[in-house]
Amino acid sequence: MKQFSIFILLLFLNSCQYFEKKVPSEKELLQKELKSINWKEVDEYPTVAECETISDKKQRQKCFFEVMSQLIQEKLNVDSLSILYPDLDTIQVKVTVFPNSKMKFEPEFQKDSVFYDTIRIDSVLHARLVDFPKVNPAIKRGLPVKTQFTLPVIIKAKE
Repeated sequence: MKQFSIFILLLFLNSCQYFEKKVPSEKELLQKELKSINWKEVDEYPTVAECETISDKKQRQKCFFEVMSQLIQEKLNVDSLSILYPDLDTIQVKVTVFPNSKMKFEPEFQKDSVFYDTIRIDSVLHARLVDFPKVNPAIKRGLPVKTQFTLPVIIKAKE
């Protein structure tokens, strides 16, 4: 019986090593998680009320871009951009949607294009691109995030 109890004691002392597992530190876990996140993609794209019912991610994104392009075109059509710049048919507008749902619009011009008065066009954008419907920001891992994208906006000449 004495041998059996010594055997049990030795077995118990040896088995404790099997229960000891190295626990990774918080920093290691954080670094591993940060590396696994694709920071170029969002979980949900920004959206407006008109696109909320669409469940497919790509279709919702397409809907949002179409609505935004249409709204920007409508707001700029009431201005004189087409008269001031008759050869300007399309403006690339960089849209920034902030986590608090605020938006910022900036014109983007290619370096090899015809020279335009960028300050004037920028001021027209700031004056006209106001009072948009509420835009829900993009979501990444359950949190609202800032997103930027460029939309081509067609400037139609008034006839």
